[in-house]
Amino acid sequence: MTSEECPLKEIDDEKDLKAIEDRMLILHNDDYHTFDYVIDALIEICDHDVHQAEQCTYLIHYKGKCDVKKGSLSFLRPMKNALVSKDLKATID
Repeated sequence: MTSEECPLKEIDDEKDLKAIEDRMLILHNDDYHTFDYVIDALIEICDHDVHQAEQCTYLIHYKGKCDVKKGSLSFLRPMKNALVSKDLKATID
């Protein structure tokens, strides 16, 4: 049976592709930078509006981290690098 004959193979491939594309850019709390600094960074780098940046910043402060953007690795990597260059702790999961 070829992959064309097996619909489950197509679904698995789509799920695998979706998993690769659905990465999360995580910003972690550092107890050093001000709320305004983090908010400004999220607006500038992640294209958040003020309200979204404020909400993420509160989550980072109270929960220790927040997923600030979703996308492919190639989409998120420049944002992660820009956040890190501002001395913020960011990871991609």
